[in-house]
Amino acid sequence: MNFLTSVVAQAAAPAAGAGGALGLSPLVLIVLMFGFMYFFMIRPQQKRQKEHRNLLANLAKGDEVITNGGIAGRIDEVGEQYLSVEVAPNVKVKLQKGAVSQVLPKGTLKGL
Repeated sequence: MNFLTSVVAQAAAPAAGAGGALGLSPLVLIVLMFGFMYFFMIRPQQKRQKEHRNLLANLAKGDEVITNGGIAGRIDEVGEQYLSVEVAPNVKVKLQKGAVSQVLPKGTLKGL
């Protein structure tokens, strides 16, 4: 019986030493996963949000824009939260500033 317990004790000793090193591995894996998510998901989204805030802050009368709904027009008036977009001659639509998705280069909308 003493022989059997000594064999079990010897077999368990190396496993305990290896278990200590493996105990750190899941923590490293979690840190690597968070780093991956930050650089490939969170950071690019923050960059897009910052660019969109700058786009909205720099809107001016005469800029040609496209809204989230796909309406293209020229800005006629700019307020704090709203802007007026002329979509056709003498046809103006009042929109929230956040509805603008992109600013077009000057001269893109020739018909207005």
